Parts: sequence; structure tokens; C-alpha cells
Amino acid sequence: MPNEDLPKILVVEDEASIADTLQYALESERFLVVRVTTGSDALKAFGVEEYAMVILDIGLPDMSGFDVCRKMRESSQLPILFLTARESEVDVVLGLELGADDYMRKPFSPRELTARVRAHLRRSAGTAASVAASPVAGGQLLEHDKVRQRILCRGAVLELTRNEYQLLAVFIAAPGRVFSRDQLLDAAWADPLAAMDRTVDAHVKTLRAKLRALAPDVDPIVTHRGLGYSLDEAAI
Repeated sequence: MPNEDLPKILVVEDEASIADTLQYALESERFLVVRVTTGSDALKAFGVEEYAMVILDIGLPDMSGFDVCRKMRESSQLPILFLTARESEVDVVLGLELGADDYMRKPFSPRELTARVRAHLRRSAGTAASVAASPVAGGQLLEHDKVRQRILCRGAVLELTRNEYQLLAVFIAAPGRVFSRDQLLDAAWADPLAAMDRTVDAHVKTLRAKLRALAPDVDPIVTHRGLGYSLDEAAI
């Protein structure tokens, strides 16, 4: 395969040792890597070339990775994965709310990171094909395969984090029921006291994005202002 046909990943990381690790791991899996060390250089590179995905550090020397993500989201929906050395869940929630697709805490496993990159690229590339090839059978949008612990949307397997899977499983088990945020935390999180209301909101947002990628014509998760969320009964 010619080099120019390989998926191109923009890596925004100012720590040379981490950037070296990222570059080696990605190039070993046949990705092209473009490295920059500042947010301003990331936005310049983003405006000049097309990328398959962005790996973005939150703590950059000139501006926050959050600001970089916000700017990129003004013109593109390509996958963005945050890297963070911060332990605060607030930072993770904020990143997801700004439009990031995923996050990993430092130190990270290079193998896990490349696996996540491939998963996001498969999802991006397969959106149109999945919608065309997987029509709703009998009006059913979502199917919960409890044996394999997976959830399908229009016949395509949703690639979900553990909490996203648990959250969507709770909705599917009781379509039409309105769950408060506290109820969802208790039902879908192993340690609900370690999470917070905004955690639920952020995960609902990422779930909607993943569902919309496979079913852009529907929004099965219903927001009940001041109450919580429910799953549209027509989805089951």
C-alpha cells in the first residue's frame, strides 16, 4: 500500500517521550503520523491537511486541549481522542461534552491505544455502509445480545465502553421508563458515589453520537427536562 494511502493521524503532544511512543505504536500499525507540540500548530496543521483522527493532549504549552477540540469541532466531526495526565473526572466529562470521542489517562498502553484508534476509524468508515446494509427489521432499532454482552443498532454492533454498555442496557430493559440521573448512576456505575450527574449527561451525549452514526434519522434517547432520560419505546 502506498504511504499516501495510509490513514493519517495528527498527534498533538508536547512531551517528546510520549509523542515518540505514540508515533512508534501507530506507525507499527501502518498509520501515518504528523506530530505537533502546541495547540496553535495543531490548528494550523488541521486546516492544511486531511486527517483520519486526532490524538490530543489536554495540557499543552500555549492553550488547552479543550480549546483545540472546540475549534476543531466547528468544522469537523472526525474522531478525537484525549490524552490526559489529570485524575479529575471533571476534565474527562468536560472533554466529552466538548465533542471528544474518547479519552485515555497517562500512562497508557500503546496496544490499547492503537486498538481504540482502529475502532474509531472502523466506526467512521462504516457509518454509511452500515446504515445502507442494515435496515430496521420489523421496526426494531436496538437489540441487546445478553449472551455476548453487546448491543446492536440496525444490525451493526455498537462499540461501547463498559459504562456506555451498562447505561444503554438499563434503557433497553425498561423502554419508556424515565430514569433520574441518580437512578442511572446506581444502575450503570460500579461505584456511583465516585461519579456525578454530569457524568451521566456526558455518557448520554456520546451514546447519542454513536447511535446517530448508525441511525442518523432517529434519536431514541429522550431527554425529560428536570427529570432524566428514557428510551423511546419505538426503538425496541
